[in-house]
Amino acid sequence: MQFEVEVNVMPQRALLDPQGRAVKNTLQQAGYQGVVDVRIGKHIVLSLEANSEDEARQQVNTLCAKVLSNPVMEGFEYSIKAL
Repeated sequence: MQFEVEVNVMPQRALLDPQGRAVKNTLQQAGYQGVVDVRIGKHIVLSLEANSEDEARQQVNTLCAKVLSNPVMEGFEYSIKAL
C-alpha cells in the first residue's frame, strides 16, 4: 500500500525561536499588532510504501525521530492517509 504522510516539525515551546521572533517583530512593525507569537518549523510531505498503516506509522516514527527532527530541540506530529 502507498501512503501520503504530512509531518510538522516544530521547536519545543521551552526553547527560544529566533526565526519566529524576527517574523513576529517584522509583522508588528508592519502594523499587525495582534500577532502575539510566531513559531517557525518545517512541513514535510512523504510518500511511502508499507504493508499496513501500522507499519507506515512505525516507519514514520523512526524517520521523524532519527532524521527529520532533532528530538533535543524539536517535536513532531504527522498525519497519514492511504492513497
